[in-house]
Amino acid sequence: MTQTGPRISAADGIGTARADRIPLGIALVLASTLLTALQEATIKFASSDMTLWQIYVLRSAFLIPILLVIAAIWRSPQDRWTDALRPWPLARAMMFVMMYFSMYSVLPYLHLSTIAAGVYTAPLFVACLSFVLLGEPVGWRGLLAIGLGFCGVLVMLRPGTDAFDWLMLVPVMGGLFYALQAIITRSKCRRISPSSLAVSLAFALLVVGAVASLLLLAISPEPATVSVAPFLLDSWARPSFLEWTVIAVLTLLMVGNGLVLPAAYQLAPTVIIATFDYCYLIFATLLGYLLFAEVPDIQSVLGMVMIVSAGLIIVRR
Repeated sequence: MTQTGPRISAADGIGTARADRIPLGIALVLASTLLTALQEATIKFASSDMTLWQIYVLRSAFLIPILLVIAAIWRSPQDRWTDALRPWPLARAMMFVMMYFSMYSVLPYLHLSTIAAGVYTAPLFVACLSFVLLGEPVGWRGLLAIGLGFCGVLVMLRPGTDAFDWLMLVPVMGGLFYALQAIITRSKCRRISPSSLAVSLAFALLVVGAVASLLLLAISPEPATVSVAPFLLDSWARPSFLEWTVIAVLTLLMVGNGLVLPAAYQLAPTVIIATFDYCYLIFATLLGYLLFAEVPDIQSVLGMVMIVSAGLIIVRR
């Protein structure tokens, strides 16, 4: 089969690619899915009191100094924290910013499990992009696993029924941005330390949050407009002790996730890591039930079973 479009080689990235360590990569992505689910649940909890942009700015203000210290301790002689400001790490960070926006903007309106299902159309995008851009073989088991997992997501979303909401398509866009960051991480950032990549992401979130906050301050939208989406359009609130605690928790979760997720994509092929990323659906559903009384129905459970089955197939592969 003739491939069309640009093909990116891992050698085009910064430095020489690291050897794959697949079991460790899988363990790290499972840890990342749990940390991500906890992070989304915490932001959903805080969405009635603070704006998304306020959370971006305050969390990043605490996060960046912590990550700089970690980067200084972690780095090997060839690593530099200034790598965080290089074009490819920043491009990867912006893909993450767009993914987070796609998820966070609908947190007040959709269940955690529904948002997770939308975002985790990403492996379908990853499989296509990995083959076209990276030349990574997928194999029939890989295709079967990704197809089964994607069908599980469709079972949960239920397009074409009364249960489907157009807002569900916003997290699907997040899935595309997630796939793009995965491709950039593996093809262009394999020699950038995870701590530097985390600094890059925190910096991008800080800048985007500050710019959005200043724009809203300058525009001053009418109360009727703000009421449509207060999580995105309201002004900053004076944080209480509880809200400062939430920011501290989000900072710690972001530190952990910012370090383990890029490491996972650096250590194992993109398609394998993306398939195990499906486990986020399970964690998100459990937290939605425990914290917000969001009870999954039979179809949601069936979708999760299909997703877990996809993970088992990829392990056999």
